[in-house]
Amino acid sequence: MLGQLVRFAITGGFVTMLYAIVYWPLATYVIHPMAAFVAGYLVALTTGYVLHSRWSFRGHGSRDDIRRTTGRFFAVSLVGFALNGLFTWVLTGPLLHGATWWPLIPIFFFTPLVTFALNRLWVFA
Repeated sequence: MLGQLVRFAITGGFVTMLYAIVYWPLATYVIHPMAAFVAGYLVALTTGYVLHSRWSFRGHGSRDDIRRTTGRFFAVSLVGFALNGLFTWVLTGPLLHGATWWPLIPIFFFTPLVTFALNRLWVFA
């Protein structure tokens, strides 16, 4: 499990940085933060599936039913999507009116812990 956690941290860090590279400039200079969040998440989702399934969780569980694994990965991604959307809305929206970079803090440190647990225990089990 330690190897998976390390691989997940490396891959997840890369995917989260990719998300931030798409999200932050769009949210700061081009479009509403919630629209930028969606754009960044779509890029991260597609990249994350390929990297996590082929490297982070390689050798863990069965890949016999690709539809099951893909469906479960998508469901976990919706959990991450909901968390990141909530962070973005609360921190940049009408409640706090924060800077566009504020949501990146919980997106970097909280969401990955939740998605690692769900991916390990359910998606790639």
